[in-house]
Amino acid sequence: MSVTALTYGTFDMFHIGHLRLLERMREISDRVIVGVSTDEFNALKGKKALIPYEERRDIVAALRCVDLVIPEHDWAQKSGDISQYGVDLFVMGSDWTGHFDALESQCRVLYLQRTQGVSSTELRHSLKRVLEKEEDLAKMFDLLKSLRNGMDG
Repeated sequence: MSVTALTYGTFDMFHIGHLRLLERMREISDRVIVGVSTDEFNALKGKKALIPYEERRDIVAALRCVDLVIPEHDWAQKSGDISQYGVDLFVMGSDWTGHFDALESQCRVLYLQRTQGVSSTELRHSLKRVLEKEEDLAKMFDLLKSLRNGMDG
């Protein structure tokens, strides 16, 4: 019997945690469908992706473990997608445990353990810290230049 699995996500700043989730889905199913959140849906969620929807969609679609990528336009579409694509297994990361249990009337719901130590949010915070440090360094160099120019003058 063929098993179709479905998950959703923004997949911004694609990282090893994303890849491991999708590969684990492939291990337990025959067909993997991924709903990638559109920029418009992210805006409704109060999120802003660094990478545009079209590029995130193309990155996910290029993976061997993914069979189909669909746009995620809103929270309510999941039930319709499960029916439309004949989904047997709905998969999300463990950070979403309990949020999608209502879908169990349509298919099995599975929350897979997240990859420890990596997330898009953590990457975004790290990037912000690096950029802030770079900005601080630039300000220090400017100060040193002005001090040096004052000494030379």
